[in-house]
Amino acid sequence: MNAESDERGKVARPVTTAPATGDVTEEVTAEPALGSRAPAFIKARRTLHVSWQVGVFVVGLAVVAAGAAMLVLPGPGWVVIFGGMAIWATEFVWAQLVLRWTKRKVTEAAQRALDPKVRRRNIILTTVGLVIMAALVGVYLWKYGLVMPWNVGK
Repeated sequence: MNAESDERGKVARPVTTAPATGDVTEEVTAEPALGSRAPAFIKARRTLHVSWQVGVFVVGLAVVAAGAAMLVLPGPGWVVIFGGMAIWATEFVWAQLVLRWTKRKVTEAAQRALDPKVRRRNIILTTVGLVIMAALVGVYLWKYGLVMPWNVGK
């Protein structure tokens, strides 16, 4: 087992290896400290720091609002919303905690999706759904031919 640190001072948890194969089974870096990431000269002056926070909040709000609009309009809505949250996370602890929770949930979902049993189930369900759709299209074509549904009664 060994522990390493990267250039930003985050300390990695020990890396464990499987005894038989020597494969790495876990390598997770510790979370960075919570709090403002504003430059030191800005944090040193209260008025400047509050102005900085207001600016970060307004920019983050504009990005989140644009992402919310993209949920109903064309565009990558959720990606933009998370971008706005990342902007807020540079200055606000609550946004940092929300992003940590979101990253943890996305990682867990990705690991579950890559589980062979889950993948096999998803492939089977997709295949069954496609067979049912093909059967429905076949029955429609057999009964009505190549006629659009809104022209069937004519």
